[in-house]
Amino acid sequence: MGGLDRGVLPNPVGPHLILRLGLIILTGLTLVLPVYAEEPAKTLRGTVTWIHDGDTIEIEKLGKVRLIGIDTPERDDSPRDAFLQKRGVSATRQREAYRKAKAFNISYVKGQMVALTFDHPPRDRYGRLLAYVYLPDGRLLNRLLLEQGLAVVYRKFTFRMKTDFLAAEEQARRAGVGLWEGRKP
Repeated sequence: MGGLDRGVLPNPVGPHLILRLGLIILTGLTLVLPVYAEEPAKTLRGTVTWIHDGDTIEIEKLGKVRLIGIDTPERDDSPRDAFLQKRGVSATRQREAYRKAKAFNISYVKGQMVALTFDHPPRDRYGRLLAYVYLPDGRLLNRLLLEQGLAVVYRKFTFRMKTDFLAAEEQARRAGVGLWEGRKP
């Protein structure tokens, strides 16, 4: 066989190869996991100083905060209206929901000390913090807006509470509240 002895070549899937692959994977995980474990455990607190709209608020010393996992209608007609229009929600109803979502936030969180927790990524492409915003009584503002039918789940990205948020949106739709008022379940 050209001078090669089969007994000299290592077994390609032997225990040494498996051990090496295992060590490479383990090393990679130990380098990557701490990066993902840091941010979600972090909780910040701050006073809400401004309400931009239904899903964006301003927190003293933290700046703009986008409520993670939800999307509320825009103030003016927008190409983003198409998602809800496909679900039978008129542009007029969306403008009304915009006003109600903003008023809801003004009445529930403006001037309040809130707690923020995070997911990944911690900021959006505009530099806003992406956060779950908890009211002083412990309720989650993001979810409350869904329950009131004033927001829909932001489906484009994954986030840790997506399944819960989808259930809250469906419950509001079935109850016919907010955006879903007058719609058949």
